[in-house]
Amino acid sequence: MKSASMFLAMLFLTATIFPQERPAVATQANTVYVGADGRFEAAPDTAQIQFNVSVQEATSQEAYQHASKDVEQVRQVLRANGIDSKAATVGFFSVQPMYDWKNPKQKLVGYRVTTDITLKLKDFSKVGPITQQLAEANVNQSQTVNYTLEDMEEAKNKAVEDAYRRARNSAEALARASQRTLGELAYASVDVVENPHIIMPRQELGMTAALNGRTAPTEEFTPHTVTVTAHVNALFNLK
Repeated sequence: MKSASMFLAMLFLTATIFPQERPAVATQANTVYVGADGRFEAAPDTAQIQFNVSVQEATSQEAYQHASKDVEQVRQVLRANGIDSKAATVGFFSVQPMYDWKNPKQKLVGYRVTTDITLKLKDFSKVGPITQQLAEANVNQSQTVNYTLEDMEEAKNKAVEDAYRRARNSAEALARASQRTLGELAYASVDVVENPHIIMPRQELGMTAALNGRTAPTEEFTPHTVTVTAHVNALFNLK
């Protein structure tokens, strides 16, 4: 019993030495304080396509009209794929004068209008056709596809449950080593870290292969998952 008491005292001392990892908890007799990490991996539920429309014309009015036509083409692509245009969010239009910097007098040569568009999709099967059609319509300069998990709460709960299970297993092992019985939970703290965004490479190669009836380079590979980690500190009574 004496060695077990010394062991528990050292455990509390360790918790005091590393306050950034374990919050300060008042030492109590006949208790054990443990910490553990847990994790949960979930498949992404949302694909986010980001691209920009950027055009240049001689006057700002012509550039604005050209950009408006390109954005209308984006709406047509969405409607052709059965997607409400409200699913896309359009950033503000920026107008920038363009100069000929080779000319010492910095001659004005036109105006560039740029806007950013973001589209969120739940149906991943539409990502390929939409990005391909946008590229063919030549209305955007670059595309980025991100996969993320928007329904994060359930994943957080699963990670916390895993961390608590590991913490309790450690506490039970300590209780058995000291010839005691683990009692009820007296205190707990939780810290959850989420990594929701998965950045995928551009899809043109895989999409083109799929549209041409060939096997895409990514065929049969396991998709990336979103990992959520949690740390649980728990104080248990000892019987």
